[in-house]
Amino acid sequence: MTPGGVESTLIVDIVFWTIAVSTIVAALAVVQLRDVFRAALFLIVSFVGVAGMFVLMRAEFLAVIQVLIYVGAISVLILFAILMTRDVEEGSPSNTLRIPAAVISALFAAAAIFVAVTTDWQLLEAAELGAEASAKVSEVFSNTIPWIARLLIRDFVLAFEIAGVLLLAAIIGALALVRER
Repeated sequence: MTPGGVESTLIVDIVFWTIAVSTIVAALAVVQLRDVFRAALFLIVSFVGVAGMFVLMRAEFLAVIQVLIYVGAISVLILFAILMTRDVEEGSPSNTLRIPAAVISALFAAAAIFVAVTTDWQLLEAAELGAEASAKVSEVFSNTIPWIARLLIRDFVLAFEIAGVLLLAAIIGALALVRER
């Protein structure tokens, strides 16, 4: 970052808003499009936007995992399943619960915005932390991959194993789809 930080901040803001708007538009297109194949393509755009947000938060490992798992594996599986079905262009019939679902979604969005705006967010400032805690925080942010690996192997082993079983189930499901009858 430059000493004033003006150029970097402006560029980061422009990139953030570009990624945010494109992710939201893609997510809305996923819900609104009747063509399932195009909706799946917009879902991929939305996943890539989330990976871009991870990069902006300096969580590069999570961004790579987002691209590998969701864009690479899950989206390909969804596209494969769509291409194996018939009448993809027709889409699903109109639902009578569309208006109540929109009202409930708007209420949830209003509640989330209200909570985000009224919450007193505590930010970590280097001056408030002290020397030891500040060094620990900078160590975590400089070596995110080893820290995440330690957390996955030590503290969150069960969740890590469940994710592995879920991916194995997806692979078995894909193999069951393509096997000859």
